[in-house]
Amino acid sequence: MDDNGLKPEENGINPVDTASNRNDVYFSNVKPNEESTPVSAQKVAPQPKRTAPKAKKSHGIAGTYIFFIIVIVCSMALSVYAVFCLNDILAITKTNSSVTVSLDEEVETIDEAVDILADNGLIRCKNFCKLFAKYREAEVGAPYEAGVYYLTGKMGLEGMLMTMHGDSATAETVTLTFPEGYTVPEIIDRLVDNEVCDKASLLSVIETVDFTYSLVSDLTSDESVPYRLEGYLFPDTYDFYIGESASSVIKKFLSNGDTKITEEYREKAEKMGYSMHEIIIIASIIQSEAGDSDQMATISSVIHNRLADSANFPYIGCESTLDYINNKVSPSLTSTSSHTASYYTQYYDTVSTKTGLPASPICNPGIEAIEAALNPDDTDYYYFFHDKDGNMYTAKTYTEFRSKVATYAPYLDY
Repeated sequence: MDDNGLKPEENGINPVDTASNRNDVYFSNVKPNEESTPVSAQKVAPQPKRTAPKAKKSHGIAGTYIFFIIVIVCSMALSVYAVFCLNDILAITKTNSSVTVSLDEEVETIDEAVDILADNGLIRCKNFCKLFAKYREAEVGAPYEAGVYYLTGKMGLEGMLMTMHGDSATAETVTLTFPEGYTVPEIIDRLVDNEVCDKASLLSVIETVDFTYSLVSDLTSDESVPYRLEGYLFPDTYDFYIGESASSVIKKFLSNGDTKITEEYREKAEKMGYSMHEIIIIASIIQSEAGDSDQMATISSVIHNRLADSANFPYIGCESTLDYINNKVSPSLTSTSSHTASYYTQYYDTVSTKTGLPASPICNPGIEAIEAALNPDDTDYYYFFHDKDGNMYTAKTYTEFRSKVATYAPYLDY
């Protein structure tokens, strides 16, 4: 008991004396050596709130900004790339500036064709264009024909590939007939006048493109020859598209000729000791000299007889070969042509300058002239001429020739 007569509680806590001025609460289980301190007197220091350091918060905001900047830049880059891709396909802002693309041989894959367009500055996003072209392969797929093409970015990817594919620019067609004896300049003029294709592309194809047709596969450009394919644009009636590629146009002529000039003709030429090219040259002279088909075999005999006796007849003596240069080639030459008409004279004047055959055919002969060149009449004639009505006269000797000229065509200057 304490002094007041109160008995401590069993739990060790003294009962509170409500009448006392001190309403303190004490714990009796305090360790002996420790000073008892009232709970109300103890001050517990508040724990500070944990906050991220200011520097770390700044770095987090900067990282967010950088992330969004990267996203924006990537989005802009993709948008620009997408615009370029669409521009290659749709030609939205492309120009009409023409680019000459030469294919010396057939292009066999879409990837190669697209690479060629990219190399020529006609497209910018070639990988995308390759994917798109493969998706549209049925319309624009390989192969792409050898030839010279004048392309513009304004055509768009599909338009350029279709042009290289040999497809027509329009669905409009024109039917044209080319008579026997037409020359390359005359054929070009007719094609250009009917808007089939332009002169520059035709000339480029004729001179530079290697075709696989057996008749012309070995022909190369020759300084002595004005037009490499003269003699091989087979005379016939053809259907062309308006705006057709020059390569496609020339192939129609060559394909037809390659079919019409059979293996039998080629074997016959070889047996006669001539190449087929030489037979075409002879046929072109026959075509130019004959008044009609009935005269062809006789004229052929005169030419063959002279070629067989070159010691006495070094010149075949046909004025049509020089007329070809003066009347057909010369008017078509321009200031940019490789040579003048006088330059070619040395290779085509078979009257007094060029021995043997001229450097090339002088026109595009028909089948009758080719057959006459392969099957000449069996004669002893070395001379022939025509009067003003187209009648033909032949002679075995120069004396006989002069006598007949004086009698039937004294106006001729022989």
